[in-house]
Amino acid sequence: MANKKAKSKGPGNNVIAQNKKARFEYHIDETFEAGLALAGWEVKSLRAGKAQLTDTYILVKNGEAWLLGSHIMPLNTTSTHEVADPTRTRKLLLHRKEIAKIFSRTQEKGHTCIPLKLYWKNNLVKCELALVTGKKLHDKRATEKDRDWQRQKGRIMREQIKA
Repeated sequence: MANKKAKSKGPGNNVIAQNKKARFEYHIDETFEAGLALAGWEVKSLRAGKAQLTDTYILVKNGEAWLLGSHIMPLNTTSTHEVADPTRTRKLLLHRKEIAKIFSRTQEKGHTCIPLKLYWKNNLVKCELALVTGKKLHDKRATEKDRDWQRQKGRIMREQIKA
């Protein structure tokens, strides 16, 4: 009999959606992992990969954390019997100490909390949050310059391996 390899549980194959602009626009100070309170149609849409995190942020109000601005596109086959709001506010499931820490840090000037990615952890949907500070223009230029150098370095190494 042939050996069947189990599916690898690597970091790349369980990501649903990423906020790629976040790492370019902000300095990431600290990260948290939070659960999401979702409806059934939302989970099915996430399994299909129909989510976006651009222009999304976290709001802490009355001791609860909320995900605002995320867009989960409803599937035509699953949300036929109810009105599906793709941009509704979703509750984040965090410990009280984590919520207190996020709230106190976001009250400081220049700090905010944003989601970095949505991903599957076993059968649960998790959201990676980050406490961030905004980058200045010169920081963004340095990030872009560093990224270009990494790309160029990879090209040089590939050429040397071929030769």
